[in-house]
Amino acid sequence: MYCRACAQLIDARAEICPRCGVRQFARAGHKSRMTAALLAFFLGGLGAHKFYLGRVGWGIAYLLFCWTLIPGIVAFVEFIVYLCTSDEAFAAKYG
Repeated sequence: MYCRACAQLIDARAEICPRCGVRQFARAGHKSRMTAALLAFFLGGLGAHKFYLGRVGWGIAYLLFCWTLIPGIVAFVEFIVYLCTSDEAFAAKYG
C-alpha cells in the first residue's frame, strides 16, 4: 500500500505513515468522494447519493419530496460541495 500523502510504500496495516506522519484511512467501508458526487449530480433528486453514504433517512426524505424538485437543487449544491471537499475531510465525515 502507498501513503496517501507522500506515496511512500508502507505496510497495508499501518495507520500512520512512518515517513511523513499522515494518518491513513482504512479501506473497509471507504466511500468514494467522486462516486458520491456523480450520484448527487445524476440521481441526486432521488437521493441516491444519500443512500450511498449511509444516510438512509435523508434518502427517503429526498424520495418523498422528489416531485417538488427541491431535492434536485439541494443535490446539485451537494455535488459542488463534494467536489470542493478534500479526500481526507470527506473520509473523516462519511468514512
